[in-house]
Amino acid sequence: MTRATGFTRFIHAMWKYKALTLMMLPAVLVLLAHSYLPMFGIFIAFKNVNYIDGIWGSPWVGIDNFKFLFSSGDMWRIVRNTLLYSLTFMIMNLVLSVSIAVAINEIRRRFLAKAYQSFIILPHFLSMVVVSYLVYAFLQPDHGFINATVLKAFGHDPVFWYSEKGYWPYILVFVNAWKHAGFGAVIYIAAIAGIDPEYYEAALIDGASKWKQITNITIPFIRPVIIIMTILSMGSIFSSDFGLFFQVPMNSGALYPVTDTVDTYVYRALMQLNDIGMSSATALVQSVVGFIMVIATNSMVRKIDPEQALF
Repeated sequence: MTRATGFTRFIHAMWKYKALTLMMLPAVLVLLAHSYLPMFGIFIAFKNVNYIDGIWGSPWVGIDNFKFLFSSGDMWRIVRNTLLYSLTFMIMNLVLSVSIAVAINEIRRRFLAKAYQSFIILPHFLSMVVVSYLVYAFLQPDHGFINATVLKAFGHDPVFWYSEKGYWPYILVFVNAWKHAGFGAVIYIAAIAGIDPEYYEAALIDGASKWKQITNITIPFIRPVIIIMTILSMGSIFSSDFGLFFQVPMNSGALYPVTDTVDTYVYRALMQLNDIGMSSATALVQSVVGFIMVIATNSMVRKIDPEQALF
């Protein structure tokens, strides 16, 4: 009876706010198509798929597909790279996004603020293929900007960037921050816009400096948004941006020790094996690890501050 009543109320609310329901419908359909319908293919991770028998007729192999990932001699390297890069990107992008949002909020001319906001989110919409050639224009050994202009001006010998692995952890962190920090700042700009200006006026009357206003008003008010974004980003900690680690280093074999992640390793292996069951197994492991990390992070937040937890 209670369930029927709850369902009736839900239908009534949907009909009452039918305009909002129609606005929400496209996003719900996209969510179903991209996030829920593919879940029916989880069983592929436990099959030896062949194109003669088809997906349904292919034999079950249990956890054999998972052994491909965990029995690899490069397992430690790819897991280390994936986790360390993910954590570094998470921290770096968080700090830069919040800093950019605070800086733009301090610009009093709204036209300039909107212009800067538009400029910083532009890299987010560039394809990684385009970004890879932008990076190549700087790092090309013979005619790249760094070698031909900067290093030459200081009298240094040219660096063969695509053969020297020591530079690439810093290059990848920089490229990722350049591409994504601006887009992340938009979320924090919206959160800052919701802060009542009276708090800042009261702080000015009390003689608070800009730094005091930022640390005692702005940051505490956007703290819930920071926590939510951090919890959600933990879901992709075992995944990596394939374009960043494959396209930007130009798939250079000399750079594999510092650019090889779970996604790029599986791609290279499956280009040779052509086994979709193994790729499905890897994707399932990434999803399960991400789900566990989200639950664990949310549980930690709930213990520290229950009001900030997602659920």
